[in-house]
Amino acid sequence: MLVALSIRNIILIDRLDLEFSGGLSVMTGETGAGKSILLDAFALALGARGDASLVRKSEPQGQVTAVFEPDPGHQVLPILAENGIECSGQLILRRVQTPEGATRAFINDQPVSVQLLRRIGAALVEIHGQHDDRALTDAAAHRRLLDAYGGLTADAAGVAERHERWQAALRALREHEAHIDSVRANADFLRHALEELTTLDPKLDEEESLAGRRQLMMHAERIAGDLEEAHDALAGAGTDEARLAAVLRKLERQAVNARDIVEPVTASLERLLVEINEARGAIEAGLAATAFDPAELEASEERLFALRALARKHKVPVADLPGLIGKFEAELEALDAGEHKVASLRGAAEQAAEDYRKTARALSKRRHATAAALDAAVIAELAPLRLDKARFITRIETGDEEEGGPTGLDRVAFWVQTNPGTDPGLLMKVASGGELARFMLALKVVLASRGSAPSLVFDEIDTGVGGATAAAIGQRLLRLSQDMQVIAITHAPQVAALAGAHMRIVKESMAAGDGESVATRVEALEGETRREEIARMLAGQTVTDEARAAAERLMERRA
Repeated sequence: MLVALSIRNIILIDRLDLEFSGGLSVMTGETGAGKSILLDAFALALGARGDASLVRKSEPQGQVTAVFEPDPGHQVLPILAENGIECSGQLILRRVQTPEGATRAFINDQPVSVQLLRRIGAALVEIHGQHDDRALTDAAAHRRLLDAYGGLTADAAGVAERHERWQAALRALREHEAHIDSVRANADFLRHALEELTTLDPKLDEEESLAGRRQLMMHAERIAGDLEEAHDALAGAGTDEARLAAVLRKLERQAVNARDIVEPVTASLERLLVEINEARGAIEAGLAATAFDPAELEASEERLFALRALARKHKVPVADLPGLIGKFEAELEALDAGEHKVASLRGAAEQAAEDYRKTARALSKRRHATAAALDAAVIAELAPLRLDKARFITRIETGDEEEGGPTGLDRVAFWVQTNPGTDPGLLMKVASGGELARFMLALKVVLASRGSAPSLVFDEIDTGVGGATAAAIGQRLLRLSQDMQVIAITHAPQVAALAGAHMRIVKESMAAGDGESVATRVEALEGETRREEIARMLAGQTVTDEARAAAERLMERRA
């Protein structure tokens, strides 16, 4: 519920701090005292549209802060969690308005969008009055109220869930059908491309291997010449291998006589002969590698060209060509298997559609039954509200099952007939301002805590009525306050006398730097001051003893 409201520099309000309790609270005051301004400021904190004209003259900004204490299971808590806003106890909504027209929104001192502030505000508070139509213009609100009254909210959620399953199954079917159509349209291309790839039979890393072999063959003649020159140098007279071998054998025989001198020499000669043999072997291997058939170079160049041309055609690197074979084979296989999957997906979509239609039909049947009960309950509340000749009609139009949506098959709208012999019509179009407010009050009384925010604000819904009708309005506001917090701005003493808390809004003069200005103040009334205010509401400017006695009797009714 709302526990505190602080307003700074909003039109006539320079500084105002209010505290609220549960049950029924009323605000009274003479016309022009600032009741509408206070309500506009409150609406600003709940996400209403900002306006530069709201900022008090010569002030840098206006600010409104509303403090709530939501119940542990309140619907705003998951929304706050989704948006990364912590709420361990109090929930503080704050709105800053500048004279330039810009606004800033905060929840628990965390900057948020106005859209999120409005969403949270709507879940916390509903404001109803003669000219407030927010709860009645949206047909979706009518449907939600009907479902709330009949305890159908869970059923409606089930319908929405099955509708989403149906739509998901349809999307899967359509996506697969589109894929199959695309594959079918490209089937000839795929077969031709697969044949080209299969014929060429590209191998993994083949481009690198071919390019390296081609590079070698292009320079083979020069490399072979250099290798031949190296071979001749090793085989020349200066490095005769046979002579070195003969000398080695002679020295080995002398090793017996002078081992320390001979052995280092023989070891070096042995290493030299080994290196000569290894070098000769490497040269001969290199010469063998450079020997190639000129046709091999031509064939390598042709294959490399073919691989690169096919890669350009498919806009992939040459290294990806082997993978294309598997991809194209899979797509052609999918074309064959796709028809079977289409049939399976179609069957799943039809089953999901039937599940949706079954639950939607059951919900529609229960809505029609609930509508009759709601109409009777609302009509029973109308007579004391001076709407005894009016009829309330919950009109349900059930559409085609093929066109059902997440909310079911029904379009729900509240209609009224204000007088016998007149044509019924949409509540918003047929009812006058005062009638609209009283219809809304009757609805709220019937719905009690179902389908409503935990705090309700009624703005002068008793305007133009008096006596028994005003008393009936007060009794219904009091009944509502047993289940939720109710705040009523009223001119009716019969309503004010029933409240648990009473605040008076006044406008008083105050000194200013450039002369005199006015500011709105709010006083909490108790005892004699409250009786005097109710007497003023009864008598007007001159409060008489009779008016005070009447006020006392009205206040005793609540006790």
